[in-house]
Amino acid sequence: MPQRISARGKKNSSIVPSPKIFSLTSQLKCHKLLTFQNIHKSVSKEHQVRAKKHLGQHFLTDESIAEKIANSLSYKGYKHLLEIGPGMGVLTKYLLKKDIITHVIEIDRESVEYLKNNYLNLADRIIEKDFLKYNLTEVFEEQPFAIIGNFPYNISSQILFKTLEMRHQIPEFSGMFQKEVALRICSKEGSKVYGILSVLTQAFYDAEYLFTVPPSVFNPPPKVDSGVLLLTRKENFKLPCDEKLFFRVVKTGFQQRRKTLRNSLNSFDLSDNLKSNLIFDKRPEQLSVQQFIALTQLIENDH
Repeated sequence: MPQRISARGKKNSSIVPSPKIFSLTSQLKCHKLLTFQNIHKSVSKEHQVRAKKHLGQHFLTDESIAEKIANSLSYKGYKHLLEIGPGMGVLTKYLLKKDIITHVIEIDRESVEYLKNNYLNLADRIIEKDFLKYNLTEVFEEQPFAIIGNFPYNISSQILFKTLEMRHQIPEFSGMFQKEVALRICSKEGSKVYGILSVLTQAFYDAEYLFTVPPSVFNPPPKVDSGVLLLTRKENFKLPCDEKLFFRVVKTGFQQRRKTLRNSLNSFDLSDNLKSNLIFDKRPEQLSVQQFIALTQLIENDH
């Protein structure tokens, strides 16, 4: 057994651990600390979904904004609600408190697994599909339903166009877009941003810009502000004209927005008599929704 020699040369009975023992003890302590840190890290990662750039994911982190979006709908006139792109459910948790049957549609497998593990009462209403490609009548048949969500910027306009296609089933719509897109949807004639989305949406829905959301409340933060809007379907949403022709007239007119309608609608092979109408002296951004409807009626009666 090792013994200590005092400064006076006498033996001391106290034992001093060798440097090797000190080294081993420190290593063990260090290993335990690192192991704990690694476990903590892995647990944290298990409870978070990684935002994927190719899916345009920016997860909302502000609970008060999520609750505000959830409260934007009236929840009247329908029993079902579809949330698009729920991610980790920051908005979903507030929707589940409403007197409505909430469904979610999510293309991201990791988000789906997270929702299944954390929202057990939602598990059988999670649709793991691409909203743009999925036939929603498989879930809702002909029943009315509302749409809500924090939409990926890269497909937000396409989400709106699909909503317009299904307008007979969708009485309400609330969602987060890139701010400039939300403002464009809600803009009126004469505005520089007034365009195809504005006219087609407002032909069937009353559009209201609700509030702006800063980049700081998202993970990861986007480079621009977001905007939340509300669409409420008009009581009489059937147009007094050929609706397919209306879509064509609006889209064709705005393809060359700086030209007068006489030039931009030249592909419709209009009669000289019709083209002499003063409405054709205007540019598309000068026409209200009602004027576009009247223009479509004129073209319809010209053939």
